[in-house]
Amino acid sequence: GMVKKMKNQELITNKKPLDLQIKNGIKYFPVFVVLCIFAFLLLAPLVWMCLGSFKSDTEVMQYPPKFFPQANHLLENWKTVLTRIDFLTLTKNTVIYAVGCTIPSMFINALAGYAFARFNFKGKNVLFLLFLATMMIPFQVIMVPLYLEVYYLKWLNTYWGLIIPKVASAYWIFLCRAAFQELPKELEDAARIDGLGEFGIFWKIMLPLVKPTMITMLLLGINNCWNDLLWPLIVANASTMRTLSNGLAIFIGDRTSEYSLAFTAATVSMLPMLILYIFGQKYFVAGQVSSGIKG
Repeated sequence: GMVKKMKNQELITNKKPLDLQIKNGIKYFPVFVVLCIFAFLLLAPLVWMCLGSFKSDTEVMQYPPKFFPQANHLLENWKTVLTRIDFLTLTKNTVIYAVGCTIPSMFINALAGYAFARFNFKGKNVLFLLFLATMMIPFQVIMVPLYLEVYYLKWLNTYWGLIIPKVASAYWIFLCRAAFQELPKELEDAARIDGLGEFGIFWKIMLPLVKPTMITMLLLGINNCWNDLLWPLIVANASTMRTLSNGLAIFIGDRTSEYSLAFTAATVSMLPMLILYIFGQKYFVAGQVSSGIKG
């Protein structure tokens, strides 16, 4: 009976009074309203694009605009898209670009981050500051020199030209360094005593312990490459080498504006990233947050 009384007492003490719940609700209501407004502003263009894929061109352009489609034109829009662009080739190129950039990038940037976090060598801090300084330089500034490098190496319109210049990233090195720095020194000391070499310590002991950072790199890396427009537009402008982002630009130009087709193709090309985001949401958030907290 005593235990039952104590449990009941705990429930009473843990339960917030109704007036306190109402007070908290009133206190956070303005925040909730502001968040709802921001969510609407962010989602409205996305929803408009998805609904636009069901409309005809005249419906998309009509004024005053109607939010919901009057008839379903999705199938005929999709058929027209397939006759106008080679969607399979564009998707294949995008997958090769995204995976080809991200997998080597994970390995190379993890190695660099590990070296900065665990080794002491001359000029380490200066070198790391130089790496960080490259994050301040916009891509548009180094775009022309990078293009010339690719041109002189005869890598234009090849996967090498698309992938190699994008593999190393100061942002990912910074993130990996922060992750490796948090691991205790005793781990590598014990591994050295067991006779493991430096690469063995990195590969077998340290890398598995920073798995969340690696998954974050994988998901965000694939997402960034999938949505990248500028670099593929410069170095891979042959019709057989285009990625989805610049392949879809064909529908919106100076002389043509086929919005319903553009919306249809964009909606379909967005689906893989949407699925990736739904399943890896916490890693996407971690990637945005950890660069501000760690290090």
